[in-house]
Amino acid sequence: MHEAVLLPAFLNAIFAAHRRSLLWTVMRIVRDPQTAEDLAQETYLRARKAVEGGRVEHLEGFLHQTARNLALDHLRRRKTRAGAELEGLEETFLAAISADIPSIEQALIEKQTFGVFQQALATLPKRAQAVLVLSRIEEWSNIRIAEHLGVSERTVFNDLKLAMAHCRDAIARLDGK
Repeated sequence: MHEAVLLPAFLNAIFAAHRRSLLWTVMRIVRDPQTAEDLAQETYLRARKAVEGGRVEHLEGFLHQTARNLALDHLRRRKTRAGAELEGLEETFLAAISADIPSIEQALIEKQTFGVFQQALATLPKRAQAVLVLSRIEEWSNIRIAEHLGVSERTVFNDLKLAMAHCRDAIARLDGK
């Protein structure tokens, strides 16, 4: 399997393993099965974005915290909306209360960005690809990666630096920066 495919596959596996727990976490807060399902899916989308950006240290904890935060945000929005409805505000105003979900345009941009990331990762040397995946996805230490690959810790550091810069540059070119 190609390493660039590991990012979504890894997230999918972790999400699938924790999905039931995430749903129960959200369900305890919002007390509505459909809303809980929607928020669990939003949790997945946010986790994917964070994983693609390399901003997740502990994926399981990130998933649960994100699900909890989304559920609490949902409750706050619902209370705000209920208060506004009690005050007799017009439906057009209520519809203007923003949802805490990305727009279709934002989702497409994120998908395109992830595609550029995958392409950039695929053009790296195999060892640099492996270092990036082991470090940022599997959360291995540089020492463990070095032992696993039979290279020095400094080589791991340099490969990771190369891989991160290469992927960042590719995404920056997409953004026109």
